[in-house]
Amino acid sequence: MSRVCELTGKKPGSGNKVSHSQRKTRRRWLPNLIEQRFFLESEDRWVKLRVSARALRTIKKLGGVEKAIRKYAKKG
Repeated sequence: MSRVCELTGKKPGSGNKVSHSQRKTRRRWLPNLIEQRFFLESEDRWVKLRVSARALRTIKKLGGVEKAIRKYAKKG
């Protein structure tokens, strides 16, 4: 499974790990993904989504996964 948020599209970032001696090696920053079940009232069924913690917070704030899907669909 890829480490991508199914709602926002967040992916791992990459860059350099810099030690005290300024030696640089490549590293990755992984998104904070959580696998969560959501109930879709319009389809009357449960869906399992792998979303980032930020997307989960947005879903709770907006009051449902369907509203969050509409919001992120507008952004692209």
